[in-house]
Amino acid sequence: MASDAEVAAMRQAITLSSFGLGTTSPNPPVGCVILDRHGVAVGAGYHRRKGEAHAEVHALNAAGVAARGGTAIVTLEPCNHVGVTPACRQELINAGIARVVISIIDPTSRGDGGAAVLRSAGIDVETNVIPNETLTVLGRWLAATARRRPYLTWAYALNERDNDEVDEQLTAELRSRADLVLGHNALEEGVPDGHSPDHFTLPQGPASDLQRWLSTCYATGSRTILAVGNLHSSALHHHLDCVDEIVIAVRRTTPAGDLTTATADLVPAGFELVDIAPAAAGVRVRLQRSTTAAALRTAAA
Repeated sequence: MASDAEVAAMRQAITLSSFGLGTTSPNPPVGCVILDRHGVAVGAGYHRRKGEAHAEVHALNAAGVAARGGTAIVTLEPCNHVGVTPACRQELINAGIARVVISIIDPTSRGDGGAAVLRSAGIDVETNVIPNETLTVLGRWLAATARRRPYLTWAYALNERDNDEVDEQLTAELRSRADLVLGHNALEEGVPDGHSPDHFTLPQGPASDLQRWLSTCYATGSRTILAVGNLHSSALHHHLDCVDEIVIAVRRTTPAGDLTTATADLVPAGFELVDIAPAAAGVRVRLQRSTTAAALRTAAA
């Protein structure tokens, strides 16, 4: 069982991992916290983008010799292969870490997996620590990886077909967690110049075959895409099976109600309501595909 201090450190690691949203792809956003042998946090870090140090390495570097005999708290299983950077499980072993607490096992791990190698090296390993909370950051990457196509979010304003201002607000609010943003006339990085140019390529604009285009986006490094505006309504309504999440800006109405503002068909078949957040002039309604939500719950189990 993870201790209270380890659970608290995992929540810190989850928060740190979110700093990598929109720039780590094709790698996952991961956070790590190092506790010394007395349970005191002595190092922390997160992965920023592919080709650069992973979260564990940043945290170990910050901890220095205080890491020996301590505990590594990491949101995703440490990698087990040598790629652009060294294998994180070996970095933990070399640092003398005595215990590793993991939230979610990496479905892309090679061989027996980093957790198995750590155990074979005599390190105590705890897994499945608050995975539902970790999915708030890692869930979209996991969904994209499982299907080998990016997690697609469509955001638009209800009953405001030509409201550029609302579309701009939605883009500003949501773009930082997306690899690609598809607006009215352009396809661009969610975080401008955020990705490693050696491992991420901006694809051509959408083709008539949406599924094939999404596969191309995945192959060139994208794991999350944000499409904004009613301009995409026709294409996406006919390919809702490719959409994982819908964010709808709904205008505030009078207490007496307005059937044209919040309509009964607001939630398409196959989607479920997962969040409603107040905004300046109304609310943001967030819907998620039921199968996507179920898959994420399974990943956390």
